[in-house]
Amino acid sequence: MENGSSSSSFVPSTPLLKDELDIVIPTIRNLDFLEMWRPFFQHYHLIIVQDGDPSKIIRVPDGFDYELYNRNDINRILGSKASCISFKDSACRCFGYMISKKKYIFTIDDDCFVAKDPSGKEINALEQHIKNLLSPSTPFFFNTLYDPYREGADFVRGYPFSLREGVPTAVSHGLWLNIPDYDAPTQLVKPLERNTRYVDAVLTVPKGTLFPMCGMNLAFDREVIGPAMYFGLMGDGQPIGRYDDMWAGWCMKVICDHLGLGVKTGLPYIWHSKASNPFVNLKKEYKGIYWQEELIPFFQTVTLPKECTTVQKCYLELSKQVKAKLGKVDDYFNKLTDAMVTWIEAWDELNPSVNAGTAAARKPNGTAK
Repeated sequence: MENGSSSSSFVPSTPLLKDELDIVIPTIRNLDFLEMWRPFFQHYHLIIVQDGDPSKIIRVPDGFDYELYNRNDINRILGSKASCISFKDSACRCFGYMISKKKYIFTIDDDCFVAKDPSGKEINALEQHIKNLLSPSTPFFFNTLYDPYREGADFVRGYPFSLREGVPTAVSHGLWLNIPDYDAPTQLVKPLERNTRYVDAVLTVPKGTLFPMCGMNLAFDREVIGPAMYFGLMGDGQPIGRYDDMWAGWCMKVICDHLGLGVKTGLPYIWHSKASNPFVNLKKEYKGIYWQEELIPFFQTVTLPKECTTVQKCYLELSKQVKAKLGKVDDYFNKLTDAMVTWIEAWDELNPSVNAGTAAARKPNGTAK
């Protein structure tokens, strides 16, 4: 694990949640993309999760405060429980969620750049995510002016006054201009399609409704929903890939619905710069494309008992039901449910509810730059 930091001469007004939010970035390459994000990211702490060869040196531009963890660090910190963290897949990002000490997480892929709104102004994606998280959600009744808490909007006529306080927002799911987040078959059919539609809207995903959660432009309240944001077993040694964020999204949404928490989608946009290879993607996705026809009905009908009053209890109960119902679909799901339990055990070890004495155990090796 490597620590890095250096001073920067430009210091704007204090950014929102400066000391309460970590930016988590999974990568296998130098992080030159951070230069474009410098005006928006430079005052926040970064957690970089290096995938692949741990001996490879990842260059981080000067002026950023960061920690960098590679596979050796993950193995050292988690020991035998490191088996729950994917290898050679961006699902490894969830280790950053676990090791963070902050209340909020924003995660972004290294092929995502600053987008511009229709007026040509650069979009501060992080600031919009924070605004989404700090305002309530309305999952129990749909507002036809979308987010009623945004400037210039409100609850429309007929909206129940008893529901206008809303509920805490656990997750803010952002979108992408340029390269859409398509599956491999759609990529193959529409290889030149680009998303140029900027929709100036934020919606609460209604209770009982699932959605495809993309991990490349995503923020959440770690203290409220963090243990549910497990990106599963993907990549090296696994029969499936590119379903890490989908799996986390389905589990998270079921738990949010049970606990009365909200999920928003829409703004902010980022510029997704690079289309991944559809043939490689198809190889990773093809089992998931079949399996999801059974996974979705499971998540649409699963219920959690009222005794599940914490995210951890909900997640462990969900793992039992996954094993019972989906284990027969493929043995992979038996392995996945074991990893779900291991994930919660590792989360609780690194994040005891009241115990500051673990800080030394969590502190990574390495030297400050």
